[in-house]
Amino acid sequence: MVMKSFRGNTPQLGERVWVDDSAVLIGDVTIGDDSSVWPLVAIRGDMHHIRIGARTSIQDNSCLHITHASHYKPEGHPLSIGDDVTVGHMAMLHGCEIGNRVLVGMGTTILDGAVIEDEVIIGAGSLVPPGKRLESGYMYLGSPVKQVRPLSKAEIEYFQYAGLNYVKLKDEYLVDAELITKEKD
Repeated sequence: MVMKSFRGNTPQLGERVWVDDSAVLIGDVTIGDDSSVWPLVAIRGDMHHIRIGARTSIQDNSCLHITHASHYKPEGHPLSIGDDVTVGHMAMLHGCEIGNRVLVGMGTTILDGAVIEDEVIIGAGSLVPPGKRLESGYMYLGSPVKQVRPLSKAEIEYFQYAGLNYVKLKDEYLVDAELITKEKD
């Protein structure tokens, strides 16, 4: 992995975090315990902060960035992702707020100032426009997203399964990395 300091801020990793060697983390980035960052992910907290919660998975080729402060938006928009979130492959998250127990489908784009409440599923390939709020307990789909239907009990229970499944997988990667390091010594 590439971890770069910027403006005096260095990425901070919680306990038992897996970050793939090909991922890049820059600046004011904090990742919570038992989370995972997969191949070719870019997380760039250069002009604002990025906070990622516990047991959250940021999957392959995703790009996470912020909205800088300017005269257009004096406070800018940090990027905040809660606990037990699964961010699918090739997602683009930019200066938005994502609650807990959320599934962001593959190829989804979430833009500046958007707020995703807890327990939301966003279907693959969706676009969440700037400033849009997605209400808890629903599935959203489309470009731009539209509320499709309430989540079922099984879908709500799936959030915990998905989070724990990626915790188990990243633990296997951590064990393999440790074995390789021992073999080199």
